[in-house]
Amino acid sequence: MLETIPIIDITLLRTSSGSSTVVAEQLGQACRQYGFFYITGHGVDQSLQQRLETLSRQFFAQDAAVKLQIAMVKGGRAWRGYFPVGGELTSGKPDLKEGLYLGAELDNSHPLVKAGTPLHGQNLFPATLPELRQTVLDYMAAMTKLGHVLMRGIALSLGLEADYFEERYTHDPLTLFRIFNYPAAATDSDQWGVGEHTDYGLLTILKQDNLGGLQVKSQGRWIEALPVPNTLICNIGDMLDRITGGLYRSTPHRVKNPSGHDRLSFPFFFDPNFEAKIQPIPTLVESQPDNWQERWDGASLSLFEGTYGDYVLGKVGKVFPQLRREVIE
Repeated sequence: MLETIPIIDITLLRTSSGSSTVVAEQLGQACRQYGFFYITGHGVDQSLQQRLETLSRQFFAQDAAVKLQIAMVKGGRAWRGYFPVGGELTSGKPDLKEGLYLGAELDNSHPLVKAGTPLHGQNLFPATLPELRQTVLDYMAAMTKLGHVLMRGIALSLGLEADYFEERYTHDPLTLFRIFNYPAAATDSDQWGVGEHTDYGLLTILKQDNLGGLQVKSQGRWIEALPVPNTLICNIGDMLDRITGGLYRSTPHRVKNPSGHDRLSFPFFFDPNFEAKIQPIPTLVESQPDNWQERWDGASLSLFEGTYGDYVLGKVGKVFPQLRREVIE
């Protein structure tokens, strides 16, 4: 039997102040069984999505020297900007992708920016495509709104008050956005666009183009997360795994692009506030067995204590070791 990731219509969740128990139950089942789910009824404007995709293709089609005008090294502690193919590592291996790192737009007067807090600051946008700036900011605003909606549904799925996560973690979330371009890989190649990994935070909301290539590890088997028209695909991150005691497990995934064409991917990360202390939900007394032996990185999430900033810096620093040395250490 072909295993498929569930598709959930969240219209009632968006339009009824997070009170839809039916949608919450569907989210809970998907989180327990797959750690991934597609959403319809998300309300994200299709024309905005199309502008984002068109402008992103135009950006990546430029010469390398033009793209490097906004190289990540120029973004400093904000950790923003462009990296070329092979410039990002997963488990120590270069990924077959290039990309733009983006985040909440904060000017130099913001307290966290003034304090030199990593991952906070201003984005680097290409002068060659002035329309990209507003398109990205509009899309991030839509994704942030959607992230709050989904986390209300996930809270309800756990038998919690709808605002559980917002009160403790996401009143002022850390929102990070990536635009990735995956060059075509040979079908028999052992080089991955991005290797096996889990995401770091609470929730990832992904827009992907129509080429496919995303694979999800479900119950020990890899399955294809094929593009479904008019949907976004969501997955759990490590911090939701930690907070739920492993009841909602962060799911490994990877990407290979054998399509013969460049593939675009737009992951948006809706994560805890940088300074939020991560703590298990007290009412979930029966935590799940620790699966550190099965994890791609051999890490034990049940042992993690500290803030989300502690966790994410440790992870991102391994993805860009040179930038870590220059910016954090």
